[in-house]
Amino acid sequence: MKTNRSSGFALILITLGVLILLGKLTPFLGSLFGLIVALVMVGLGYYGIRRGNAFFGWIVLFFGVMALISKLAWLIVPAIGIGLIAYGVSTLRGRRSY
Repeated sequence: MKTNRSSGFALILITLGVLILLGKLTPFLGSLFGLIVALVMVGLGYYGIRRGNAFFGWIVLFFGVMALISKLAWLIVPAIGIGLIAYGVSTLRGRRSY
């Protein structure tokens, strides 16, 4: 089998399709495959930007980052809350004059 640029892209599309189907058909591994697909999209977007196809690379990277943020929201939102509390406490301690 000859591998050229179009067949490589086709193999990437087939792999992504298989990952998406496995994520939908296996209820316990669905979140894991969703995270993997988001990471793959970020990687492919970065690769596309580096290879010179900046327009589609940025689009894929944007959707990959958005998907990754949505998958990791359970971790990001409490971290932002803890950061806001720590900043508020440090601001209150800094205003007191002795």
